[in-house]
Amino acid sequence: MAQAHWGCGPWLVLFCAYAWGHPKPEDLGREDVRNCSISPPYLPVTAVNTTARLAALRQQMQAQNLAAYIVPDTDAHMSEYISKFDDRRAWMTGFTGSAGVAVVSLSKAAIWTDSRYWTQAERQMDCNWELHKEVGTNPIVTWLLTEIPESGRVGFDPFLFSVGTWESYELALQGSNRNLVSITNNLVDLVWGAERPPVPNQPIYALQEAFTGSTWQEKVSGIRSQMRKHLKAPTAVLLSALDETAWLFNLRSSDISYNPFFYSYALLTDSSIRLFANKSRFSPDTLKYLNASCTGAMCVQIEDYNQVRNSVQKYASGNVKIWIGTSYTTYGLYEVIPKEKLVADNYSPVMMTKAVKTSKEQALLKASHVRDAIAVIRYLVWLEKNVPKGTVNEFSGAELVDAFRREEEFSSGTSFETISASGLNAALAHYSPTKEIHRTLSLDEMYLLDSGGQYWDGTTDITRTVHWGTPSAFQKEAYTRVLMGNIDLSRLVFPAATSGRVMEVFARRALWDVGLNYGHGTGHGIGNFLCVHEWPVGFQSNNIAMAKGMFTSIEPGYYQDGEFGIRLEDVALVVEAKTKYPGTYLTFEVVSLVPYDRNLINVSLLSPEQLQYLNHYYQTIREKVGPELQRRQLLEEFRWLQRHTEPLTAAGTPQSASLAAALAASTLAILSWSV
Repeated sequence: MAQAHWGCGPWLVLFCAYAWGHPKPEDLGREDVRNCSISPPYLPVTAVNTTARLAALRQQMQAQNLAAYIVPDTDAHMSEYISKFDDRRAWMTGFTGSAGVAVVSLSKAAIWTDSRYWTQAERQMDCNWELHKEVGTNPIVTWLLTEIPESGRVGFDPFLFSVGTWESYELALQGSNRNLVSITNNLVDLVWGAERPPVPNQPIYALQEAFTGSTWQEKVSGIRSQMRKHLKAPTAVLLSALDETAWLFNLRSSDISYNPFFYSYALLTDSSIRLFANKSRFSPDTLKYLNASCTGAMCVQIEDYNQVRNSVQKYASGNVKIWIGTSYTTYGLYEVIPKEKLVADNYSPVMMTKAVKTSKEQALLKASHVRDAIAVIRYLVWLEKNVPKGTVNEFSGAELVDAFRREEEFSSGTSFETISASGLNAALAHYSPTKEIHRTLSLDEMYLLDSGGQYWDGTTDITRTVHWGTPSAFQKEAYTRVLMGNIDLSRLVFPAATSGRVMEVFARRALWDVGLNYGHGTGHGIGNFLCVHEWPVGFQSNNIAMAKGMFTSIEPGYYQDGEFGIRLEDVALVVEAKTKYPGTYLTFEVVSLVPYDRNLINVSLLSPEQLQYLNHYYQTIREKVGPELQRRQLLEEFRWLQRHTEPLTAAGTPQSASLAAALAASTLAILSWSV
């Protein structure tokens, strides 16, 4: 579960309002670390002086006759992660957390964020800013109605509002005599000026065919086929999400940290392909790969990135219908398409097609998880030797596991900022250490590692929690119940097309039985050298139904405030289940291949079925990872793997060799490695 998975993209507003928008009473009563009531005010040394920035922004607002201006925390593609070039809210406020919306009026400035970031916001913002401990559109609109006069104009950049976000503000302001005004020239950009980081300009390159499921021509043909079969007969598909264009054309770059994407849009018709990007970033070979020198049906015409709105508006003037996915299309494009010419679904056909992996993509992603397991196992072995010396801290540990991943074949870095958390820090689900702020790892504390890699053949995300000393009975029970939830969901057999939200309760049941729970989602999709959180697969209410060929994480947890945190995350492939009676049923095949911590498992809590599943999973790890460790002469790691995957019995002792052999021969459909 990558760090930003806990944040709220445009598709997660309702979930996040539930999970993070209802803070505990003790949190609400906590004093602000700033003291703005004295003169001069007390501010932490980390606070950023925003007086000049606000004055300049207000000048721009007055020039546009605006009473307020909204500064969101996203980019023009509704990306989960954004580049420094697009981090307007952070520059404007000083607050660098990944979630939060800022609003500036002519006399006040305020930011709304959730409880994960309150302390951070207080430490980074000066007294120009009010901190509001809520999320969602309604609290912001309530503030606007109080702070700006009737007939006041509220400005926003339409390229930073999803269609749904625009609709929510429009509805909330309805009848208030305040107007929402779309302004395509971003006012923060005008103020930011020369201080703004340069636009990313690294080469855009074609992924080698060995690492793609299909050629871009095959993918384009498949989307065109869906257009022809659609009941509303769309004449074009408009793509706005960065992973959509990256996937469709098998192109990659590095515009955003942890994400191999590039700024782009695409407009695909039955007879033309337009890719909106910076043409100077394509090498002659890549342009040739795209057939960019011609104008036929299978020629990709490269058009200027900044001309997408004008081009879409011009195309929409004809006798056409444009198919969009509203979750990732911004209002900046939506507003120039006449409503009668729109074919609108939650997700574009590219997003839906990409969610189901081909057999080749499945094999590629599985292979990346074997290598990723090697990196994580090397790290866990190293920790066992070095934590007792007292020389390892959260930050140095994170750097080392990242380094191990970079040594793996086809590595392209990490897939998110590594969460390396010891003791009470692990209870903070969003925590990542820094060079300046970290804890030393200890034999007496739990340690949570949530990390992942980007490889040319796949993206990985795995979480393991360990304890090298003597855990308390409660810690062992909590860990075991999290493991039970992971197992129960992983081994679940369910009818095809079942929604993830229906199944999610299985991950929580063992915790609920004793009054425990966790406050985050249970899983997310994952891509092939794409997003570590690939929408729209997962277990939330607005995810699509599960289908064969999808990959999802399964990641229950438990967090004891101020003491410890537990999360066990695996990536799993949706596969056909073998059932006693005929029918179309599915189950999960776990592809993450790192054993759980035996020191934290209370085997007596496991049912026979859970124990059988666990032992079969351990046998699978031996078969998939063991030979690779031996091939590389990583003999210490191989011996560690053998010890940590010994079969378990209800008494907690290793099973006999004959029983272990029988388990190895068993064939549970949930862990079949056929594709």
